[in-house]
Amino acid sequence: MSAAARSAEPAIAAKPTAVAGQSRALWMSTIAFTVCFAVWTIFAIIGIQSGLFDFSLLQALPERVYGIVSNQTLLAIPFFTFMGLVLERSGMAEDLLDTVGQLFGPVRGGLAYAAVFVGALLAATTGVVAASVISMGLISLPIMLRYGYDRRLATGVIAASGTLAQIIPPSLVLIVLADQLGRSVGDMYEGAIFPGLVLTALYVLYVFGRTMLYPTHAPALPPEARTLRGLKLFYRVVFVLIPPLGLIFLVLGTIFLGVATPTEGGAMGATGALALALINRRLSWALLKQAMNSTAKLTSFVVFILVGATVFSLTFRGVNGDLWVEHLLTGLPGGELGFLIVVNLLTFFLAFFLDFFELAFIIVPLLAPVAEKLGIDLIWFGVLLGINMQTSFMHPPFGFALFYLRSVAPAREYVDKITNKLTQPVTTVQIYWGAVPFVVIQVIMVIIVIAFPKLVTGNIETIMFDPSKVQIILPTPDYEQKQIEQGTVAPPDFGEPKSGAGGDAAEQPGGETANPGEADDLEKLLKQQK
Repeated sequence: MSAAARSAEPAIAAKPTAVAGQSRALWMSTIAFTVCFAVWTIFAIIGIQSGLFDFSLLQALPERVYGIVSNQTLLAIPFFTFMGLVLERSGMAEDLLDTVGQLFGPVRGGLAYAAVFVGALLAATTGVVAASVISMGLISLPIMLRYGYDRRLATGVIAASGTLAQIIPPSLVLIVLADQLGRSVGDMYEGAIFPGLVLTALYVLYVFGRTMLYPTHAPALPPEARTLRGLKLFYRVVFVLIPPLGLIFLVLGTIFLGVATPTEGGAMGATGALALALINRRLSWALLKQAMNSTAKLTSFVVFILVGATVFSLTFRGVNGDLWVEHLLTGLPGGELGFLIVVNLLTFFLAFFLDFFELAFIIVPLLAPVAEKLGIDLIWFGVLLGINMQTSFMHPPFGFALFYLRSVAPAREYVDKITNKLTQPVTTVQIYWGAVPFVVIQVIMVIIVIAFPKLVTGNIETIMFDPSKVQIILPTPDYEQKQIEQGTVAPPDFGEPKSGAGGDAAEQPGGETANPGEADDLEKLLKQQK
């Protein structure tokens, strides 16, 4: 790691406060879980008292909860979460940011390009937004501030690049959406690859345009800061990129090739993350304890939010709320396009206040039946909602990515030990305004996916058939006899009987002859026993 990366004193000192961002996110999830149960209780009581809700429906609640706990698909969430938390501390993010920053250093906006590129790689290896944002906020942000980057651009590109983990596989939100939509996680991953790459390209295009219009907002690194050149830089880039690319193939390659399920891919990814941490000499009991503790907390909150959402949906369906929603959405003017516009506007608005878990567990089960009734491909619909829900991490004032970045950004002025200059702090207002252009880009990406659905569905293999031509034939007792009489099935051939000497005895397979008297004696013996 270069001296520039090692000297990020304020950011490294702020690392313990990164827990504050995660704690705030968990606190918001707790509120959402409590709200789900409160709303369920209130409306269940009102429905029972008014005669709209059948009390016997509550008997289905234990089975619903058991179905959540025994769901094998959701088992991939702790695996990918653990993998991301271990990789956050394995040194891979630091090496990537340092090396790619040196590679793009001579270019204006080079550190911003490096943040986007590394954000995409971390998204494809961790699938956890918090790990990506915190890592890049600790390492890249102090260097950007040191060399005069605009604070809004620096904070916006770091937060937005971290949220690429929402849409680039192996994304946790795609696992949840696949489970709620009743579709394969592998198909959801395949459909989300190209939209994720296009969104990454849009981020790069924005940075390029910003540096062309305002060159002082993202200057190139000075020569003294570029410590790697020539073959040394080439070898460093090659050897630093091998571990994440190998881990990407280990996780996504095995899933796409059909060798492993998403849950098995997550298990292999967690094992690979432990191997990388061991190779980088970062593996310790403290790291394992912290990673497992955070994984257990996040998984528990996901499960409890899902339980609350299930209880809410049970009450909602008990009062025929799903039918009301279906009639409302199917009756919208414009048909399929009108439905998509209203749903995306609703999701975008709710993302200001709700996390993607709450949106996926509460809203998606109500929208999926309507989308399927309108003939919308649910894989495409899930990827579209995933891109829209990505804005929930960037929306002021409750965007979790903004909380994560706020927790590691310098909150007070400090003296940089490389330049010996007084560096001003990063304010919360600067973080919020820096996120706005990237939220607009995510909205543009939603429009692109609606306009070009093949961007999602073109990468998925589908087996086309006409359901109206499917025939199910149940054989009747005289089915075989009718088939023989019609000549469609030949009668069974048992072969010609073989006769022995004089035709009185049949030849046995061993060349012996069977005595008919033996059969008569056996028949008499059976009658006596009866």
